[in-house]
Amino acid sequence: MKSFIRIGIDLAKNFFQVHAIEREGAPAVARKLSRGKVLGFFAQAAPCRVGMEACGSSHYWAREIQALGHEVVLIPPAYTKPYVKRGKNDANDAAAICEAMSRPDMRFVPIKSADQQAVLMLHKTRELLVKQRTMTVNALRGHLSEFGLIAPKGIHRVKELLALALADETLPEEAKQASAMLASHSGGLDEKIDDLEKTIARASGKNQTSQLLDEIPAFGPLIASAIAALTPDPRVFRSGSDFSASLGLTPSQHSSGGKDKLGAITKKGNRYLRKMLVVGCTSVLRVAHKHKGALAEWIVAMRARKPERVVAVALANKLARIAWAMMSTGESFRTELYTKA
Repeated sequence: MKSFIRIGIDLAKNFFQVHAIEREGAPAVARKLSRGKVLGFFAQAAPCRVGMEACGSSHYWAREIQALGHEVVLIPPAYTKPYVKRGKNDANDAAAICEAMSRPDMRFVPIKSADQQAVLMLHKTRELLVKQRTMTVNALRGHLSEFGLIAPKGIHRVKELLALALADETLPEEAKQASAMLASHSGGLDEKIDDLEKTIARASGKNQTSQLLDEIPAFGPLIASAIAALTPDPRVFRSGSDFSASLGLTPSQHSSGGKDKLGAITKKGNRYLRKMLVVGCTSVLRVAHKHKGALAEWIVAMRARKPERVVAVALANKLARIAWAMMSTGESFRTELYTKA
């Protein structure tokens, strides 16, 4: 059985590049493996630390290699880039991964389980269908506007637009047929989105972390299940601020010489989760005046100084930090912070 201190592997679809170190200072073992031989290679190696970039298939391979007794770490691709030597290829990428994973201050991505990936698949499918529904409605509005038929903004006003199209005797029959097809497609997407949301809610009800996060204002089964699935281990973050920064909700810094200069939020990290948080917080702001507590008072103070959208993002930042604290400690949301007046 071969013995290595660490192995870096560059994942691909059919061929994988391995960069293995037997001991510090020794020549590396570089090998190109076909997909079917990857697990056989690690089965013949003594348990060691294996590193790979976090990507689409990395969580699957991490679980498979972990089952063989190895310690697997996932590295954000942006953190391996500084270690790539001149000339990018699979061998250099694997060597960069092997070098990056040896750094004592390197940050790693927690490995997701198959169930967590399945929940995220539901979320991504829902997001795709919502996007397609928006495209369909926009197409319908655009086509009918060419015939002088318009309706107020909002997806719930599409029925009014269709009623106008059906009642307009001057509208050609072909245009009415195309409008009916778009309307039918939009209706079918509505049903599928509703089914997905019910499935996500059921999955959230089975997960203890999701049930815990569901108590936070602005959160619901959608946001709670997304955070629970995307954050298998909250301990990878040193604080709630680090967790919020990973979602791109903290100000970007342009500081130098001891002078702190903060700009707009970084917008890094998971775009879907950040969007959901900001939208949820926007809904909270609409009813915040009906609540009392420290959080409600904070919202009032922020509104007096900042624009509404800035307050929504700041609230999303605060609630993300609260979510991290709850996941780390298992404590329930303190209802006295935000309760009905």
